[in-house]
Amino acid sequence: MLDMEITSSNLARLSISLPAELMVQLDAMVAERGLPSRSQMIAELIRHELAEHSGERPDAMLAGTITLIYRAESGRVRHALAQTQLGYVKEVISAQNVFLEDDQAMEVLLVQGPAERLQQLCDALRKVRGVQQIKLVTTTALLPPLHFHGDDAPFDGESTPP
Repeated sequence: MLDMEITSSNLARLSISLPAELMVQLDAMVAERGLPSRSQMIAELIRHELAEHSGERPDAMLAGTITLIYRAESGRVRHALAQTQLGYVKEVISAQNVFLEDDQAMEVLLVQGPAERLQQLCDALRKVRGVQQIKLVTTTALLPPLHFHGDDAPFDGESTPP
């Protein structure tokens, strides 16, 4: 059963029926995460699923992160990752590297672009020998324009971009 009403504060009230055991598990997860309400948890789960669903459309524009864990024993893996990223220079906005214990490293890429390109980038990085784990996490909320070619004036966030 699903009932919904729109309130005046741009919030929609949703009434759902769940199996009792699922409700117990939801309440336990809310408590473990220290959230003030089920509503916050359910909204987070819905946002996650909406981003996943959008990622299934190849033309959907998404922002997100790619997190990699790889062997750091030599510069070969890091060099191969950098070379791969060069083929996706429009999608990779920034990268952060840290060295971990046990001769491993973690790299987090901030990415934005068409879902299909982001998945291609993830697949290309996965093929680099020495990559042990990789995960793409996306959202449909996009970064604001970072740079406008031919315009020297910085965007102040209040006026209309050129």
